[in-house]
Amino acid sequence: MNKTDSIARRILGWKLNRWDRWYDYEKGVFIYDSEFQPEKNLDHAMLIVERLEDSGFTYTTNGHTEVCFNDIRGTGETLSQAITNAAYSIIERSCSVNTARIWQQLC
Repeated sequence: MNKTDSIARRILGWKLNRWDRWYDYEKGVFIYDSEFQPEKNLDHAMLIVERLEDSGFTYTTNGHTEVCFNDIRGTGETLSQAITNAAYSIIERSCSVNTARIWQQLC
């Protein structure tokens, strides 16, 4: 699963409908891979920002190459890449936390 897939599923809540598209249950629409490119399109990246802000994250930026969601920082060549990288960092961090919790329960 790549960054865009992870963000679509875990942050935006879209479900994989088939190999090349997701389904947004809130809006009742299909979204094709080619229609959602947050690393290249700032409007798409801002969908991620809106969802994370709705989830309680505070979005800040230091220009066009660095963003923060609370204490999680992301950088990129463009603002949209920085947003995507920071969002993916949130996913990675939450996965490692969940893994640690699972190991605590098992041991």
